[in-house]
Amino acid sequence: MEFSLSSEQRMIQESARGMVARHIQPILDAHPADRPLPKAELLRIYAMLAPQGLMAPRLPEAAGGSGMSMLNYGLLFEQLPPAIGISVMSHECTIARMYADSSEEQRSRILPPLLAGTQICCTGTTEPDVGSDPRGVRTRVAAEADELIINGSKLWITNASVSDVINVTCVERQPGGGESMRRIVVQRAHSPYETREIDTLGLRQGHLGEVVFQNCRVPRDNALGNAGDAARLLTVTWNGNRPLVGLAATQLAQCAFDAAVAYAGTRKQFGKVIGGHQLVQKNLADIETAIVTSRLLCYHALDAIDRGERSNGISAMAKRYATTVCQEAISSAMHVHGAMGVSREAKLEQLYRDVRMLPIPDGTNEILALIQGREITGISTFRS
Repeated sequence: MEFSLSSEQRMIQESARGMVARHIQPILDAHPADRPLPKAELLRIYAMLAPQGLMAPRLPEAAGGSGMSMLNYGLLFEQLPPAIGISVMSHECTIARMYADSSEEQRSRILPPLLAGTQICCTGTTEPDVGSDPRGVRTRVAAEADELIINGSKLWITNASVSDVINVTCVERQPGGGESMRRIVVQRAHSPYETREIDTLGLRQGHLGEVVFQNCRVPRDNALGNAGDAARLLTVTWNGNRPLVGLAATQLAQCAFDAAVAYAGTRKQFGKVIGGHQLVQKNLADIETAIVTSRLLCYHALDAIDRGERSNGISAMAKRYATTVCQEAISSAMHVHGAMGVSREAKLEQLYRDVRMLPIPDGTNEILALIQGREITGISTFRS
């Protein structure tokens, strides 16, 4: 068993870290930290990330992707500011879902600008009354002549307001009775839909929103795949997304840890720097332990996917563990700073708000515990 990274993997990390410091973070710093980044600026960042293979890391090179292993993707993803990383993940996993579910004609018509990062896409599954159970979707699609008509709304959609394309999960009534789920690609320039931003606790430079479809007319040839298999495709990509979200939490905790170590080496109390006091050292040790264990567990989950193992349980475990302990780690780093830890000047409160966002996407921690429990026992608690 090998725990050390190869020289190539270390180069991936260092290259991504340098790109963020030189090119991406200055863009974020030039705009308000509590407002969504303008779309033009997000596209500038996408243009930098596209040559790194981040627009479609899960697609093979022959399909226009980078053919990246999930572990290497995770190593790169961990270096991104989480608001950007979550946006990229929404974009690239939507591409992966559309590719897996589309014909050659659809791929050649829809994917090129998304692969180039000149357009932004997202997945529309969750709704006002539908979260963890995608089979409860109520957005409807009906055929009329050579068009499909969509009515309904989607909520908590990453990239919603800046999207050019959305892959919508809908319910279609079957001729013989009953309903089945379908995925419909909606291209905003041809089939307009309304969006609104949602003001959130953290990740406020990102774009989380609602999408409303009112008699939205879409060409019939934008329907993907076969009726009824949408839930399976969502699960496959969720298994990859979950450890990535865990690594976003790890990155935030790493930032808090670095700040706490620096502060502990300069702040003086009782005649010496606070890093010389036992309880401060314990806090720092606990924070570092949370970061290292989270990182290793997320890497392990991504590596399991690369090896073709069943990853439902380990991916759920990785995200649930990392988002929980990294939130606690950032709180501990705030304690190391004392009163300074709750000031906006120290920016730890932003890290805390950002990490609090991460237990929600791609399965809440409560749902993830049940997924892991199902893998342990072989018994599902969701449906009898």
